[in-house]
Amino acid sequence: MATSPGRRADGLPDTQLLWAQLRDRVDVTERMRPMVPQMVRVAVTEIQRSVPEYAVPLEGKFRDVLVGAVDMAITQFLDNIRNPHASQVDWEKTFRYAGRVEYLEGRSLDALQAAVRVGSRRVWRMVSTAGRQLGVHPTRLFAVADAIFAYTNEICTVALKGYLETQAQHTGAVERRRRQLMKLILADPPAPLPAITELAATTGWSVPARLAVVVLEYREDQHQLPASALDRRVLVDLESNQPCLITADPETDLRSLSDELHGRRAAIGPAVRVSEAHRSLDVARRTLRLVQRGVLPERQITWCRDHLSTLALLSDTFLVTQLTRRAMAPLAALTPKQRDRLATTLLAWLDTRGGINEIATRLAIHPQTVRYRMRLIDDLLGEQLSDKNQRLTLEIALRAHQLLSKLEAGADEPRARPPAG
Repeated sequence: MATSPGRRADGLPDTQLLWAQLRDRVDVTERMRPMVPQMVRVAVTEIQRSVPEYAVPLEGKFRDVLVGAVDMAITQFLDNIRNPHASQVDWEKTFRYAGRVEYLEGRSLDALQAAVRVGSRRVWRMVSTAGRQLGVHPTRLFAVADAIFAYTNEICTVALKGYLETQAQHTGAVERRRRQLMKLILADPPAPLPAITELAATTGWSVPARLAVVVLEYREDQHQLPASALDRRVLVDLESNQPCLITADPETDLRSLSDELHGRRAAIGPAVRVSEAHRSLDVARRTLRLVQRGVLPERQITWCRDHLSTLALLSDTFLVTQLTRRAMAPLAALTPKQRDRLATTLLAWLDTRGGINEIATRLAIHPQTVRYRMRLIDDLLGEQLSDKNQRLTLEIALRAHQLLSKLEAGADEPRARPPAG
């Protein structure tokens, strides 16, 4: 396909060809060189006036980089007209460095691009005026305009490269330190608080008085999921084989947590001191396992604080099994079905403080059936029912028995994950 003069095959300006077309006007560019300081001043003023992020005192490093970059751009522009094959190394270094500084100074990509384009437009107006005064034909001025704006695109490209390279380096280093900070916080035994505070200071994360740990289910494809959009106050590890988060304010920071799960379930551990973060992690992990095994209700997000009694009862299954066996020993001679019926009735009786009709309603059986079962219970347990300490032990044992039954039922087949979102 044929291309127009000064254009690449993709239709974009080829700056080297454009410089070559302008070479016959070297005399004009030389006559413009004395105007460079004025062009620099005017362009810098226009940038500061038009781009809010640059409307700061023109001093120090900010002045050096901005004025130096504008001066380099204009000087190189004139050099390229004199010699289309002039070395581009210096100006590329200058604008890559300028992009780096813009990132480190906290200015945005949009501001950087706007500054380059505003400056270029202002320089073009000055060149156009000067060219007409020097008798440059309008056709030549159009070619100059084409060259200036193609050159502007190249400057933007180089500056953005420096900006993005620095951003990637900085972000990568910070993210590595944040992951290391998570490991330090979750260490067992706990790491010294001064060490945590020192590392946190390098990541922009403030060490809170209390924090909570959130654990998520592992997904085989989690490395392909979108990057987290959670607030930077949340420490995030969503790529390891045990993904988790650390937050000082789960109520606020995790309002959008469901958007991060992509079908995974999560458990939010209790709020603890920094030195106890590993305990919050442990509780959250145990909670998530109980949800997966059907012991706790199915929820995409489970708060451990809502299930502390269950977690306490199942914190040591060996001990709770011993307690259950001892408390329910009087029922051992019964068949499993009889034992379960009497255990269910006894627990309802303990809950209702002995209301026969309420027990019947709760269990959906006839009141006479309740009376019959309670007589059997009284025969088997006798004085245990009249002693408040024994009743407490019985209630704990019966509730633990229910939980252990669920735990055993879900031991082989954890509850399936909810559909991926």
